[in-house]
Amino acid sequence: MASTAATALPDLWDRLTGTQPDPDPWVVIATAVAALAAVVPHRLWCVSRNAITIAHEGGHGLVALLTGRTLTGIRLHSDTSGLTVSRGKPYGIGMILTAASGYTAPPLLGLGGAALLDAGHITLLLWVATALLLAMLVMIRNAYGALTVLLTSGTFLLVSWLAGPQVQAAFAYAVVWFLLFGGVRPAFELQAKRSRGGAGDSDADQLSRLTHVPAGLWLFLFHAVSLCSLIGGGRWLLEM
Repeated sequence: MASTAATALPDLWDRLTGTQPDPDPWVVIATAVAALAAVVPHRLWCVSRNAITIAHEGGHGLVALLTGRTLTGIRLHSDTSGLTVSRGKPYGIGMILTAASGYTAPPLLGLGGAALLDAGHITLLLWVATALLLAMLVMIRNAYGALTVLLTSGTFLLVSWLAGPQVQAAFAYAVVWFLLFGGVRPAFELQAKRSRGGAGDSDADQLSRLTHVPAGLWLFLFHAVSLCSLIGGGRWLLEM
């Protein structure tokens, strides 16, 4: 058994750090179309948006920890809303970065994923995503959220362990395209809600109270990050 483990660990490390062949161009295009199809139609978006909410709330949670705040829990709801609660000073750079990380997390994760795919690290991308999801699962504080994250992380785990290289590549590209496209729509939805007088306690409004900078400028930042990530990540994925 010791010799088997000694052989398996280097093989596993080589698999994680090594590169995998790029998929055929038609796979890249097909996964982009599939991701768009999951984001643009309203009925599908009402379901697929749950994945963006996972990234959104995960971004809040991760940055809260990185800035020294105490993360107490994350809740995900069936209406695709979410809530991340952390303890610490209710002001200052840590609170500002935590509040700003929600809408920016999905597109930035997509951009990072596109960089990994451009470098050929398909397996590494899948394993990093699985690790982040499992870490987030520990902090989930409601049944629906736990089920959603468990199913998502289980899907990543099954694909990374059992699927062949072509299936892994197609799945990874679809996920990254979805984060890039899906990271754009929430900022426009928030803008529409605010124009109708709603979403008075949105991330942009919280940031406005924290920094005394108009909420519209924070909304502009969300747009800039998501659109620039889509352009940059799309160029990497399309190898332009």
